[in-house]
Amino acid sequence: MLPKINLTKDIFWVGVNDRRTERFENYWPLPFGVAYNSYVVVDEKIALIDTVEAGFIDSFLDNIKAIIGDRHPDYLIVNHAEPDHSGSIRAILREYPDITVVGNAKTFPMIEGFYDINEKKIVAEEGGTLSLGQHTLQFFTVPMVHWPESMVTYETSEKILFSNDSFGSFGTLDGGIFDDEVNIDFFETEMRRYYSNIVGKYGMQVQKALAKLGGLNIQQIAPSHGPIWRSNIGYVIDKYDKWSKCETEDGVIIVYGSLYGNTARMADIIARSIAEEGIKNIRVFDASKTHSSYIISELWRYRGVIFGSSAYNGGIFTPMRALIRELEHIMPKNHLFGIFGGMSWSGGGVRTLEEFSNNIKWQLVAPSVEVKHAAKEEDIERLRALGKSMAQALKNN
Repeated sequence: MLPKINLTKDIFWVGVNDRRTERFENYWPLPFGVAYNSYVVVDEKIALIDTVEAGFIDSFLDNIKAIIGDRHPDYLIVNHAEPDHSGSIRAILREYPDITVVGNAKTFPMIEGFYDINEKKIVAEEGGTLSLGQHTLQFFTVPMVHWPESMVTYETSEKILFSNDSFGSFGTLDGGIFDDEVNIDFFETEMRRYYSNIVGKYGMQVQKALAKLGGLNIQQIAPSHGPIWRSNIGYVIDKYDKWSKCETEDGVIIVYGSLYGNTARMADIIARSIAEEGIKNIRVFDASKTHSSYIISELWRYRGVIFGSSAYNGGIFTPMRALIRELEHIMPKNHLFGIFGGMSWSGGGVRTLEEFSNNIKWQLVAPSVEVKHAAKEEDIERLRALGKSMAQALKNN
């Protein structure tokens, strides 16, 4: 059992680390695992803030009892009904049948639907408070960040924001629990991958949430995943502000789909021409090998995007089709764009990417380059010109 982990004298982390699950939401790879954070506020009344994924209930209960002993929690605060946060609610109610569940009006239909639970409850109003004695909790909804019932809880005396999925990250907490105990560069990368793929579609709603919470005096941010922020609060808020506005750095990602290597060689030709123009941040991805979550994370970082695909059954190569459909759902903004690809007879890869360009409305930097069979000298020059046009567009912007 871990020693007590205090946010403050009376507030504790009681979360768990998941190094077993291979894919978050059965889709996003977890090479570094994920933490499910839960918190206990111990006062005249005891509040448990969120639970953990159901498979970790034994460790979770051990962590709670290590803090409160034979006492029973009075309240369970449900900031988010998604099962990675709410999955242990039923077990908590069995262990502590007198507990009162606190959530907003949109919370309870969800947990009743998931778990057939309609026990003792308090419906939290916007800005409403709950006194525990010396500590007071205040509740604010943040709809569609990233579910409609999403809520945050603010502890008013210690100035801690329990931020739900906001400011969260993939990656387990390997000894370090707080931001000043971990390698921030690692967690920034995993936090951007988490944000871009799970929250990224809801940039406008994130901006509204930042504005709503901007007047609070926040001394710590305690999310549901990843480290607790206490020393770099301005840093992490600034990242969310920029990501939600799709503000990017100078750099280019090149993503290709290639059956036999011809389109892959085109990607290398383009990448080299960009580097010759002085652009240093260049990332090249094979869509057949690299999970889309890593590609989308890099797209959230860099302004330049070049997609290439071979034709396949009169359309686009299947892994590229999956990627562009995902992006059409998320609709990230403010990118420079280039298109290339290969064909053998009727084409389809470049044509589909041009249709995607019309939908996504990124700024095209040059005409598409489509190569029949393998690239000849004149094709190589057109590919190089595409790369140079991207580099110049980045410099101009």
